[in-house]
Amino acid sequence: MSVIEVTKSNFDEVVLKSDVPVLADFNAGWCGPCRAMKPMLDELAEGNADYRIVSIDIDAEDELADEYDVTSIPCLVVFKGGEEVNRSVGLIPKDAIAELVEG
Repeated sequence: MSVIEVTKSNFDEVVLKSDVPVLADFNAGWCGPCRAMKPMLDELAEGNADYRIVSIDIDAEDELADEYDVTSIPCLVVFKGGEEVNRSVGLIPKDAIAELVEG
C-alpha cells in the first residue's frame, strides 16, 4: 500500500475509522526534513499491511494541523481506534518511524 493523501474531507474515514493503526505525517512541501523523510515513509508503506501511512499537507489542511496541535514539522502522529497514541516531531530514521507506529 502506498502513502495516502488525506484532507479534512476524508480524515475521519481514512484515519479515525481505520481498522488498523494509522501513522499520520503532517508535513509541507517547503520543509526540508519533511522531504527527507518522505522516501522512508513511502518505503515503509509499500512493505507493510499492518498499518496505514497517510500524508497531510499543513498548508492545505491548516484546520487539521490546528485541531491536532501540530506546531512543528515533520510531525508524525499515530492513531489507533480513532485516538492519538504516539507522536514524534522532527526528522527521525526509518527504524524509529516503524518503532513509533508498531510500539
